[in-house]
Amino acid sequence: MVIFPVPWEVTTSYGAGTSNGPASRLVCSSQIDLTHLDTGAVYERGIYWDEAKSKAWKKLNDQLKPMAKKITKQLESGKPLKGEFLKMQKTINEKGEKLHQEVYQTAKALLAEGKLVGMVRGAHSAPYDAIQAVSEKHKGDVTIIHIDAHADLRNSYQGYKHSHASIMRNVMESQNPPKKLIQLGIRDFCQEEMDFMAEYDISCFYDRDVKRRMFKGESWYSICQSILEQIPTEKIYFSFDIDGLNPSLCKNTGTPVPGGLEFEQATELMNYLITHKKKLIGFDLCEVTPDSPKDLDCWDGNVGSRLLYNLSCYTLFSNK
Repeated sequence: MVIFPVPWEVTTSYGAGTSNGPASRLVCSSQIDLTHLDTGAVYERGIYWDEAKSKAWKKLNDQLKPMAKKITKQLESGKPLKGEFLKMQKTINEKGEKLHQEVYQTAKALLAEGKLVGMVRGAHSAPYDAIQAVSEKHKGDVTIIHIDAHADLRNSYQGYKHSHASIMRNVMESQNPPKKLIQLGIRDFCQEEMDFMAEYDISCFYDRDVKRRMFKGESWYSICQSILEQIPTEKIYFSFDIDGLNPSLCKNTGTPVPGGLEFEQATELMNYLITHKKKLIGFDLCEVTPDSPKDLDCWDGNVGSRLLYNLSCYTLFSNK
Protein backbone atom coordinates (compact mmCIF):
# COMPACT_ATOMS: atom_id res chain seq x y z
CA MET A 1 0.00 0.00 0.00
CA VAL A 2 1.16 3.53 -0.82
CA ILE A 3 0.02 6.57 1.13
CA PHE A 4 0.80 9.94 -0.40
CA PRO A 5 0.23 13.31 1.28
CA VAL A 6 -1.21 16.44 -0.34
CA PRO A 7 -0.64 19.38 2.07
CA TRP A 8 -3.20 21.70 0.47
CA GLU A 9 -5.69 24.10 2.07
CA VAL A 10 -5.81 27.09 -0.24
CA THR A 11 -9.62 27.28 -0.51
CA THR A 12 -10.51 26.56 3.11
CA SER A 13 -12.96 29.18 4.36
CA TYR A 14 -12.85 29.11 8.18
CA GLY A 15 -10.03 27.64 10.29
CA ALA A 16 -6.49 27.25 9.00
CA GLY A 17 -3.53 24.92 9.42
CA THR A 18 -4.77 21.68 7.87
CA SER A 19 -1.98 21.75 5.26
CA ASN A 20 0.23 20.71 8.19
CA GLY A 21 -2.05 17.76 8.89
CA PRO A 22 -0.19 15.17 6.79
CA ALA A 23 3.10 15.95 8.53
CA SER A 24 1.41 15.74 11.93
CA ARG A 25 0.00 12.29 11.15
CA LEU A 26 3.45 11.08 10.14
CA VAL A 27 5.07 12.44 13.32
CA CYS A 28 2.37 10.94 15.56
CA SER A 29 2.45 7.56 13.81
CA SER A 30 5.59 6.66 15.77
CA GLN A 31 3.38 6.32 18.87
CA ILE A 32 1.19 3.56 17.37
CA ASP A 33 1.63 -0.02 18.52
CA LEU A 34 1.12 -2.13 15.42
CA THR A 35 -0.87 -5.06 16.83
CA HIS A 36 -4.41 -4.92 15.39
CA LEU A 37 -7.02 -7.26 16.89
CA ASP A 38 -9.20 -7.47 13.77
CA THR A 39 -6.64 -7.69 10.98
CA GLY A 40 -3.51 -9.15 12.52
CA ALA A 41 -0.07 -8.21 11.19
CA VAL A 42 -1.19 -7.00 7.76
CA TYR A 43 1.24 -4.08 8.09
CA GLU A 44 4.00 -6.57 7.29
CA ARG A 45 2.81 -6.46 3.67
CA GLY A 46 4.11 -2.88 3.57
CA ILE A 47 2.69 0.60 4.05
CA TYR A 48 4.84 3.16 2.24
CA TRP A 49 4.59 6.93 2.82
CA ASP A 50 5.43 8.64 -0.49
CA GLU A 51 6.49 12.29 -0.11
CA ALA A 52 7.91 12.67 -3.62
CA LYS A 53 5.75 15.69 -4.52
CA SER A 54 4.67 16.81 -1.08
CA LYS A 55 7.19 19.65 -0.64
CA ALA A 56 6.37 21.22 -4.01
CA TRP A 57 2.63 21.08 -3.28
CA LYS A 58 3.15 22.62 0.18
CA LYS A 59 5.24 25.44 -1.32
CA LEU A 60 2.49 26.22 -3.85
CA ASN A 61 -0.12 26.11 -1.08
CA ASP A 62 1.83 28.62 1.00
CA GLN A 63 2.12 30.96 -2.01
CA LEU A 64 -1.60 30.94 -2.79
CA LYS A 65 -3.14 30.84 0.69
CA PRO A 66 -2.55 34.59 1.40
CA MET A 67 -4.41 35.44 -1.83
CA ALA A 68 -7.35 33.27 -0.82
CA LYS A 69 -7.48 34.90 2.62
CA LYS A 70 -7.75 38.32 0.99
CA ILE A 71 -10.60 37.09 -1.20
CA THR A 72 -12.42 35.59 1.79
CA LYS A 73 -12.08 38.84 3.74
CA GLN A 74 -13.43 40.82 0.77
CA LEU A 75 -16.44 38.52 0.39
CA GLU A 76 -17.19 38.54 4.12
CA SER A 77 -17.23 42.34 4.05
CA GLY A 78 -20.04 42.16 1.49
CA LYS A 79 -18.00 43.75 -1.25
CA PRO A 80 -17.89 42.31 -4.80
CA LEU A 81 -14.75 40.83 -6.29
CA LYS A 82 -13.27 43.18 -8.86
CA GLY A 83 -9.94 43.89 -10.50
CA GLU A 84 -7.05 42.44 -8.52
CA PHE A 85 -9.35 40.12 -6.56
CA LEU A 86 -10.64 38.49 -9.74
CA LYS A 87 -7.05 38.06 -10.96
CA MET A 88 -6.10 36.34 -7.70
CA GLN A 89 -9.15 34.09 -7.91
CA LYS A 90 -8.26 33.15 -11.49
CA THR A 91 -4.68 32.35 -10.45
CA ILE A 92 -5.88 30.12 -7.61
CA ASN A 93 -8.25 28.24 -9.92
CA GLU A 94 -5.56 27.76 -12.59
CA LYS A 95 -2.85 26.63 -10.16
CA GLY A 96 -5.37 24.46 -8.35
CA GLU A 97 -6.33 22.76 -11.61
CA LYS A 98 -2.67 21.95 -12.24
CA LEU A 99 -2.38 20.43 -8.77
CA HIS A 100 -5.48 18.32 -9.33
CA GLN A 101 -4.07 16.97 -12.58
CA GLU A 102 -0.84 16.01 -10.81
CA VAL A 103 -2.78 14.25 -8.03
CA TYR A 104 -4.84 12.38 -10.61
CA GLN A 105 -1.75 11.25 -12.54
CA THR A 106 0.01 10.20 -9.32
CA ALA A 107 -2.93 8.09 -8.17
CA LYS A 108 -3.48 6.66 -11.65
CA ALA A 109 0.17 5.58 -11.96
CA LEU A 110 0.14 3.89 -8.54
CA LEU A 111 -3.09 2.04 -9.33
CA ALA A 112 -1.65 0.91 -12.67
CA GLU A 113 1.23 -0.68 -10.73
CA GLY A 114 -1.30 -2.69 -8.74
CA LYS A 115 -0.85 -0.65 -5.56
CA LEU A 116 -3.55 0.08 -3.02
CA VAL A 117 -3.68 3.83 -2.52
CA GLY A 118 -4.45 5.88 0.56
CA MET A 119 -4.33 9.66 0.55
CA VAL A 120 -3.80 12.08 3.41
CA ARG A 121 -4.87 15.59 2.67
CA GLY A 122 -5.16 19.02 4.02
CA ALA A 123 -8.50 20.33 2.80
CA HIS A 124 -11.18 17.99 1.50
CA SER A 125 -10.96 19.35 -2.06
CA ALA A 126 -7.81 17.48 -3.07
CA PRO A 127 -9.10 13.84 -3.04
CA TYR A 128 -11.43 14.49 -6.00
CA ASP A 129 -8.78 13.44 -8.51
CA ALA A 130 -7.73 10.33 -6.63
CA ILE A 131 -11.39 9.29 -6.43
CA GLN A 132 -11.57 9.78 -10.19
CA ALA A 133 -8.56 7.53 -10.73
CA VAL A 134 -10.05 4.81 -8.49
CA SER A 135 -13.49 4.99 -10.10
CA GLU A 136 -11.93 4.92 -13.57
CA LYS A 137 -9.83 1.85 -12.75
CA HIS A 138 -12.87 -0.04 -11.43
CA LYS A 139 -15.17 1.21 -14.21
CA GLY A 140 -17.47 3.00 -11.78
CA ASP A 141 -18.28 -0.18 -9.88
CA VAL A 142 -17.51 1.53 -6.58
CA THR A 143 -19.48 2.86 -3.62
CA ILE A 144 -18.12 5.98 -1.92
CA ILE A 145 -18.74 6.18 1.82
CA HIS A 146 -18.30 9.81 2.74
CA ILE A 147 -17.96 10.54 6.47
CA ASP A 148 -18.17 14.25 7.19
CA ALA A 149 -19.95 16.93 9.18
CA HIS A 150 -20.74 18.65 5.87
CA ALA A 151 -22.45 17.39 2.73
CA ASP A 152 -19.87 19.02 0.39
CA LEU A 153 -22.42 19.17 -2.42
CA ARG A 154 -22.44 22.90 -3.21
CA ASN A 155 -22.19 23.92 -6.85
CA SER A 156 -19.24 26.13 -5.96
CA TYR A 157 -18.07 28.14 -2.98
CA GLN A 158 -16.46 31.58 -3.02
CA GLY A 159 -15.89 31.15 -6.75
CA TYR A 160 -13.57 28.15 -6.50
CA LYS A 161 -14.17 25.25 -8.86
CA HIS A 162 -12.44 22.77 -6.54
CA SER A 163 -13.73 24.00 -3.21
CA HIS A 164 -13.74 21.77 -0.14
CA ALA A 165 -17.50 22.48 -0.02
CA SER A 166 -18.03 21.05 -3.53
CA ILE A 167 -15.96 17.88 -3.71
CA MET A 168 -18.78 15.32 -3.61
CA ARG A 169 -20.84 17.26 -6.12
CA ASN A 170 -17.80 17.31 -8.42
CA VAL A 171 -17.39 13.56 -7.91
CA MET A 172 -21.00 12.81 -8.81
CA GLU A 173 -20.98 15.10 -11.87
CA SER A 174 -17.67 13.78 -13.18
CA GLN A 175 -17.08 11.61 -16.24
CA ASN A 176 -16.38 8.61 -14.00
CA PRO A 177 -18.86 8.81 -11.12
CA PRO A 178 -19.19 6.00 -8.59
CA LYS A 179 -22.23 3.78 -8.68
CA LYS A 180 -23.37 5.06 -5.29
CA LEU A 181 -22.57 7.78 -2.75
CA ILE A 182 -23.44 7.17 0.90
CA GLN A 183 -22.98 9.98 3.41
CA LEU A 184 -22.68 9.57 7.18
CA GLY A 185 -22.32 12.05 10.04
CA ILE A 186 -23.78 14.93 8.02
CA ARG A 187 -25.08 17.76 10.22
CA ASP A 188 -24.33 20.95 8.28
CA PHE A 189 -25.90 21.51 4.83
CA CYS A 190 -28.08 23.80 2.75
CA GLN A 191 -31.24 23.28 0.69
CA GLU A 192 -29.23 23.24 -2.55
CA GLU A 193 -27.35 20.22 -1.24
CA MET A 194 -30.52 18.41 -0.15
CA ASP A 195 -32.00 18.93 -3.62
CA PHE A 196 -28.82 17.51 -5.18
CA MET A 197 -29.05 14.44 -2.91
CA ALA A 198 -32.54 13.72 -4.20
CA GLU A 199 -31.55 14.25 -7.85
CA TYR A 200 -28.57 11.86 -7.64
CA ASP A 201 -30.14 9.29 -5.29
CA ILE A 202 -27.54 9.87 -2.60
CA SER A 203 -28.14 7.97 0.63
CA CYS A 204 -27.55 10.37 3.51
CA PHE A 205 -27.52 9.10 7.09
CA TYR A 206 -27.96 12.47 8.78
CA ASP A 207 -26.30 12.63 12.17
CA ARG A 208 -29.58 13.75 13.78
CA ASP A 209 -31.45 10.73 12.42
CA VAL A 210 -28.74 8.27 13.46
CA LYS A 211 -28.68 9.71 16.98
CA ARG A 212 -32.46 9.53 17.27
CA ARG A 213 -32.38 5.86 16.33
CA MET A 214 -29.76 5.28 19.00
CA PHE A 215 -31.66 7.31 21.60
CA LYS A 216 -34.60 4.97 21.01
CA GLY A 217 -32.39 1.98 21.80
CA GLU A 218 -31.22 0.88 18.37
CA SER A 219 -27.70 -0.55 18.29
CA TRP A 220 -24.79 0.69 16.19
CA TYR A 221 -24.70 -2.73 14.53
CA SER A 222 -28.29 -2.25 13.37
CA ILE A 223 -27.35 1.10 11.85
CA CYS A 224 -24.33 -0.50 10.18
CA GLN A 225 -26.72 -3.04 8.68
CA SER A 226 -28.84 -0.17 7.29
CA ILE A 227 -25.72 1.30 5.68
CA LEU A 228 -24.73 -2.09 4.28
CA GLU A 229 -28.15 -2.47 2.67
CA GLN A 230 -27.55 0.73 0.67
CA ILE A 231 -24.26 -0.52 -0.83
CA PRO A 232 -24.78 -2.00 -4.34
CA THR A 233 -21.13 -2.92 -5.00
CA GLU A 234 -18.47 -5.17 -3.53
CA LYS A 235 -15.87 -2.38 -3.66
CA ILE A 236 -15.87 0.56 -1.28
CA TYR A 237 -13.81 3.74 -1.13
CA PHE A 238 -13.80 5.73 2.12
CA SER A 239 -13.59 9.52 1.91
CA PHE A 240 -13.12 10.62 5.51
CA ASP A 241 -13.18 14.21 6.72
CA ILE A 242 -11.99 14.17 10.34
CA ASP A 243 -14.76 16.61 11.31
CA GLY A 244 -17.17 13.74 10.76
CA LEU A 245 -16.04 12.67 14.23
CA ASN A 246 -17.09 14.23 17.52
CA PRO A 247 -15.15 17.55 17.76
CA SER A 248 -13.63 16.46 21.07
CA LEU A 249 -11.51 14.12 18.92
CA CYS A 250 -10.42 16.84 16.48
CA LYS A 251 -10.59 20.17 18.30
CA ASN A 252 -8.47 22.04 15.75
CA THR A 253 -10.23 20.94 12.57
CA GLY A 254 -11.16 23.86 10.34
CA THR A 255 -14.96 23.71 10.45
CA PRO A 256 -16.05 21.82 13.60
CA VAL A 257 -19.74 21.05 14.20
CA PRO A 258 -21.28 19.61 17.42
CA GLY A 259 -22.30 15.96 17.15
CA GLY A 260 -20.60 13.36 15.00
CA LEU A 261 -19.29 9.82 15.30
CA GLU A 262 -17.14 8.38 18.02
CA PHE A 263 -13.82 6.86 16.97
CA GLU A 264 -14.96 3.29 17.64
CA GLN A 265 -18.16 3.77 15.63
CA ALA A 266 -16.12 4.71 12.57
CA THR A 267 -13.67 1.83 12.93
CA GLU A 268 -16.37 -0.71 13.74
CA LEU A 269 -18.24 0.29 10.58
CA MET A 270 -15.10 -0.57 8.58
CA ASN A 271 -14.80 -3.91 10.36
CA TYR A 272 -18.51 -4.64 9.88
CA LEU A 273 -18.31 -4.07 6.15
CA ILE A 274 -15.28 -6.27 5.52
CA THR A 275 -16.77 -9.09 7.64
CA HIS A 276 -19.79 -8.87 5.33
CA LYS A 277 -17.63 -9.51 2.26
CA LYS A 278 -17.04 -5.91 1.21
CA LYS A 279 -13.63 -4.82 -0.06
CA LEU A 280 -12.03 -1.48 0.79
CA ILE A 281 -10.10 -0.47 -2.32
CA GLY A 282 -8.85 2.96 -1.25
CA PHE A 283 -9.39 5.94 1.00
CA ASP A 284 -8.57 9.53 1.82
CA LEU A 285 -8.36 11.21 5.22
CA CYS A 286 -8.62 14.99 5.36
CA GLU A 287 -8.85 18.10 7.54
CA VAL A 288 -6.63 16.94 10.41
CA THR A 289 -5.13 20.12 11.89
CA PRO A 290 -2.28 20.17 14.41
CA ASP A 291 -2.00 22.73 17.22
CA SER A 292 0.55 24.70 15.17
CA PRO A 293 3.26 24.12 12.54
CA LYS A 294 5.73 23.84 15.44
CA ASP A 295 3.58 21.43 17.46
CA LEU A 296 2.88 18.51 15.13
CA ASP A 297 2.99 15.89 17.89
CA CYS A 298 -0.47 16.73 19.24
CA TRP A 299 -3.92 15.30 20.03
CA ASP A 300 -5.47 15.87 16.60
CA GLY A 301 -2.46 14.32 14.89
CA ASN A 302 -2.59 11.37 17.27
CA VAL A 303 -6.26 10.69 16.49
CA GLY A 304 -5.64 11.21 12.78
CA SER A 305 -2.68 8.83 12.67
CA ARG A 306 -4.64 6.10 14.47
CA LEU A 307 -7.61 6.52 12.15
CA LEU A 308 -5.20 6.37 9.21
CA TYR A 309 -3.69 3.14 10.52
CA ASN A 310 -7.13 1.56 10.88
CA LEU A 311 -8.09 2.56 7.35
CA SER A 312 -4.82 1.06 6.10
CA CYS A 313 -5.23 -2.20 8.02
CA TYR A 314 -8.84 -2.82 6.99
CA THR A 315 -7.97 -2.01 3.37
CA LEU A 316 -5.01 -4.40 3.33
CA PHE A 317 -6.98 -7.12 5.13
CA SER A 318 -9.89 -6.99 2.70
CA ASN A 319 -7.48 -7.32 -0.25
CA LYS A 320 -5.71 -10.53 0.81
